[in-house]
Amino acid sequence: MNIIFFGPPGAGKGTQAEIISKELNIPTISTGAIIREAIKNGTEMGLAAKSAIESGALVSDEIVIGIIKDRLAEPDCKNGFILDGFPRTIPQAIALEKLGVNIDVVISLEVADETIINRMSGRRVCGKCGATYHIVSNPSRDNKTCDKCGSELTMRKDDDPEVVKNRLVTYHKETEPLLEYYTKKGIVKTVVGQEKLEDTTSLTRAALGL
Repeated sequence: MNIIFFGPPGAGKGTQAEIISKELNIPTISTGAIIREAIKNGTEMGLAAKSAIESGALVSDEIVIGIIKDRLAEPDCKNGFILDGFPRTIPQAIALEKLGVNIDVVISLEVADETIINRMSGRRVCGKCGATYHIVSNPSRDNKTCDKCGSELTMRKDDDPEVVKNRLVTYHKETEPLLEYYTKKGIVKTVVGQEKLEDTTSLTRAALGL
């Protein structure tokens, strides 16, 4: 099954994709994670993407499509995959089709902007081991340092409230039109994000017929 998880940044797409990925034994392809790794490693693509991400803008289609094309050619995608964070625009969706990629279902995860701003601005990351926390829903013991390695927790620049607002503006303007595009194809299933993770997962599984 080839699946797209669609929704605003911070809606929980990555978490749900990871759960469904394990259940169906297919890989989750997160462009966000790949790009962050490239930035960390200082690659040519990472340097090109860094300024766009930090300002809340979208990374260029050329960069993202190149990443996706290479990733979908790998053997573990033979029986299906989950795309998380791609496509983000109609031109990207068309480019995906031109690669011969057929999408079976689009899960549209809906969460209010205010909820997302509060959720993302509370995230904290350990710069050393990569562990993630939330100052309200999943705090470390002292809300300052990592429980796993003791290093200081920081806020990612793209989790800053103003950057999140900019990302949401970009999402509504440039990405939301994709919903209509895929709705016309009859493959969109809407899931309303719930307060409890397991409740959202139950709705996601039902939408996929699992």
